[in-house]
Amino acid sequence: MVYSRPWTSFPDQLALLKSRGMVVSDETAALDYLQRVGYYRLSAYWYPFRKFEVVQSSEPGKLTTKAMEEFHSDTQFVDAVRLYLFDKQLRLYLADALERIEISLRVDLSYLLGNRSSFAHIENTKAHFHPGFASRPFHKGSSQTAFDAWLGKYRGLVARSKEDFVRHYHANHGDELPIWVAVEVLDFGAISQLFSMLNVKDQLAIANRYSVNDWKVFKSWLFSLSYLRNL
Repeated sequence: MVYSRPWTSFPDQLALLKSRGMVVSDETAALDYLQRVGYYRLSAYWYPFRKFEVVQSSEPGKLTTKAMEEFHSDTQFVDAVRLYLFDKQLRLYLADALERIEISLRVDLSYLLGNRSSFAHIENTKAHFHPGFASRPFHKGSSQTAFDAWLGKYRGLVARSKEDFVRHYHANHGDELPIWVAVEVLDFGAISQLFSMLNVKDQLAIANRYSVNDWKVFKSWLFSLSYLRNL
């Protein structure tokens, strides 16, 4: 397959959109957005305004939808821009909220586990983790436990870290990071996984700090927030 679409100037990009039925009320502003944001990025936001047709799928007997080049009538360029700005603002709000939760959870985990052992996060004992949670198969049919899988991920995060504080601790205190340092290299997924392996009373104690009285609900929320953060 040979790629045949040519390079297109900003004025030609705008002319192409207009030829497909998009209404451009302010050409100067539209050109400015094309120059600063880019045609390809903005195309994701005017995609819902395109017309669609039902066509035969590559699988026999099945139908699918195909985006056409034309836009629905009265599709405004500014509508796509507003969607882009809304999406941008939403991601900023989410990033701010998720960071607050993530940092707070790091403190919760390091404070609770660190009170028992500086290296509790690498010690798979009943004092720190629920055997039924930490020792379960990582996934169906796996011989690796959830704790071993988490520990492997943690080791990888430490090895890949370029942070000065990690190098400082390795140089001055040895290979293993104490829990209150280790939590700083964990991503949200690793944090939620670590929480899910704690003893029930510890999960409940942390959940109660956020006015949640069901540790199972709180654990499910953390997995959902981790997934949302990845998105």
